[in-house]
Amino acid sequence: MSASNHNISLDAELLKCPRGVTDWDTKRKRKTAEITQALSASPVDVAALRRMAISEGGLLTDEIRCQVWPQLLNVAPNFLDQEPETVERENNKDYNQVLLDVQRSLRRFPPGMPDEQREGLQEELIDIILRVLKRNPQLHYYQGYHDIVVTFLLVLGERLATALVEKLSTHHLRDFMDPTMDNTKHILNYLMPIIERVNPEVHDFMQQAEVGTVFALSWLITWFGHVLSDFRHVVRLYDFFLACHPLMPIYFAAVIVLYREEEVLECECDMAMVHHLLSQIPQDLPYETLISRAGDLFVQFPPSELAREAASHDNMASSTFKDFDLASTQQRPDSVLRRRRRQKQAALESSVVAVAQPSAARRFVRLAVMGLTVALGAAALAVVNTALEWAPKLDLFP
Repeated sequence: MSASNHNISLDAELLKCPRGVTDWDTKRKRKTAEITQALSASPVDVAALRRMAISEGGLLTDEIRCQVWPQLLNVAPNFLDQEPETVERENNKDYNQVLLDVQRSLRRFPPGMPDEQREGLQEELIDIILRVLKRNPQLHYYQGYHDIVVTFLLVLGERLATALVEKLSTHHLRDFMDPTMDNTKHILNYLMPIIERVNPEVHDFMQQAEVGTVFALSWLITWFGHVLSDFRHVVRLYDFFLACHPLMPIYFAAVIVLYREEEVLECECDMAMVHHLLSQIPQDLPYETLISRAGDLFVQFPPSELAREAASHDNMASSTFKDFDLASTQQRPDSVLRRRRRQKQAALESSVVAVAQPSAARRFVRLAVMGLTVALGAAALAVVNTALEWAPKLDLFP
């Protein structure tokens, strides 16, 4: 069951005009019908479900997510029906650390939830984590993993969450669960090349400040679950990430930095100052706009184009993502993305000529550019690699 009714509404940015609520209600009903149709198709139209997960508003409700998330992860129905086995906690090498992390996760549960219910969910959270690790001894627990698992638990309940977290852990999250941080570091190494291609000024400023990329580590390995206080925003991002390439979270991290361009450039060019600024994610970000922009950047600067700068050894998540692409072989997701982007660019070129106040012009243009809409998660590209000097230890989980 879902721990609370986290039926996601569209961000306030989409409801600014009086007609916005009515328009969104119409879109919501139409989208719900399209999702139902995709789920009813034989075989299930996974490509359509990806489009729905990425497009405006995501998957709308937890009830829909319970049906769609397993399809996005290509989890077999018989696997979903398995009852979770009992987990042995004594003498488990991960139990003590998992227990400590779960005990610190109080803010990840809905405000006002009765203590008894929350404590029961925390016990289930521990069991899911230990169960997945026991079934997959090649996986290694990392601090922050529980932030991802708790999101699945709150949306799906223990049985479904166990099945999906196991699939996610052996695919999208696989690099984070190695015995070393090498593959995690390599994913972080994509951040600066993306920023450099979009805004060389911000890139050069960050390089001069020697801030590195460690500020984004907790974003990446928790899929932003640790740093966002509104659960609606967390599950909206999970809709997006589950429908996309495993490297999409690093593109979203880049988009956040780029969106905060003015703050970054106005900051003192000092490693500690810039790290502190970037570590604190504003809670009022225009999430729909940023999701669209991240999808655009993935098409403009795919991992294959950035691999030379980030490469030194194999990345498992990028290669194993091919499993998920099998469900949509009839369509070319990347070509759909490119076509939609060209259409949006044409519309943008005709709209950005609008008159704006000088003080607001720069922001207006940036938001307009960020408004390009992405239609479908991209297909897996070539295996990518990395090498990165490790950054100094900082407080990653305040």
